[in-house]
Amino acid sequence: MKLVGRASPHRRRRFTVVLLLAVGFLIVALLDYLQPQQVVESPQTLSVQSVPQELRVSAIESLGKLAVKDRVSLDGYARDKFSPGWAEVAGCDMRNRILQRDLQEVVLDDDNCTVLSGVLPDDPFTAQTIPFQRGRETSGDIHIEHIVAVSDAWQKGAQQLDYKRRQEFYNDPLILIAVDGASNMEKGDKDAADWLPHERYRCQYVARQIAIKLEYDLWVTRNEHNAIKRVLQTCPGQILPVVGDF
Repeated sequence: MKLVGRASPHRRRRFTVVLLLAVGFLIVALLDYLQPQQVVESPQTLSVQSVPQELRVSAIESLGKLAVKDRVSLDGYARDKFSPGWAEVAGCDMRNRILQRDLQEVVLDDDNCTVLSGVLPDDPFTAQTIPFQRGRETSGDIHIEHIVAVSDAWQKGAQQLDYKRRQEFYNDPLILIAVDGASNMEKGDKDAADWLPHERYRCQYVARQIAIKLEYDLWVTRNEHNAIKRVLQTCPGQILPVVGDF
């Protein structure tokens, strides 16, 4: 019969070292798990199929609810008549909130707000994938666009809104999307009669314009109305965006 004696000092030291290493790895893994993550996943939007029937509102029928008038003069317009800049919500400005919403593979700064980098997949204006890197020379690659331009809104009813309501318009997530910077400069303050995005996004684009103008009591010109109608005739099932799409 073989007797088992006490472990040698050498074996005990080796066991202690292995045990300490294992505990160290466990602590590091636990701390890494508990640390706030810096990579933010882009939220999913609702597909038409997932929208309950009672919330589906036809875009082309809603177009008929908009008043059709001539645009008024731009006299008196200034951007600060709407807002001095991006509003902050829970300590994070709307520009960075929209970047967080629309970009993928988002990396945040230590403030858990500022977007340092990310990727805009399937840009709604160009249908291209656009990388984003925060910096003096690169931040302008992606703009935060007002789907209904601020000056266009001014000429079609926003003059009649009070300042608080214009501030809401300026910072409304329904109106704001991340897009290719160069294309946004090309669009400027044009309405649907003079400018449309890539054909893959046109139906959603004009549907959101209708939803915005209904929400803020804005009107369309006759040419704008006809241009939107032509787009929606190619997608008669298009619905207005609903809460959860943004």
